[in-house]
Amino acid sequence: MKLIKAIIKPFKLDDVREALHDIGIEGMTVTEAKGFGRQKGHTEIYRGSEYVIDFMAKLELELVVPAARVSEVIDVLARNAKTGKIGDGKVFVMPVEQAIRIRTEEAGPAAL
Repeated sequence: MKLIKAIIKPFKLDDVREALHDIGIEGMTVTEAKGFGRQKGHTEIYRGSEYVIDFMAKLELELVVPAARVSEVIDVLARNAKTGKIGDGKVFVMPVEQAIRIRTEEAGPAAL
């Protein structure tokens, strides 16, 4: 099993969620996050005053999937989160040693 963490732009969440649902991925955790990469933030004007926005609003998605489906999930994430502009995000993949469904005590891939 693998843990996939994806950092995406907030307005792309619905596209990503629907595309993952279409390939049978039913669960994920979404966390609001702030960060910056190469874009280093930007400036905005509010009521005549200029403000520097150092950290951009992002969403962090976490999905645990069977190892055999990692490439498929990454492809769906990349295709549906992409805008072609700076700040589209990143995808990270990490091993998961164990998963347990608390309600039924199922373990391993059955717990997903």
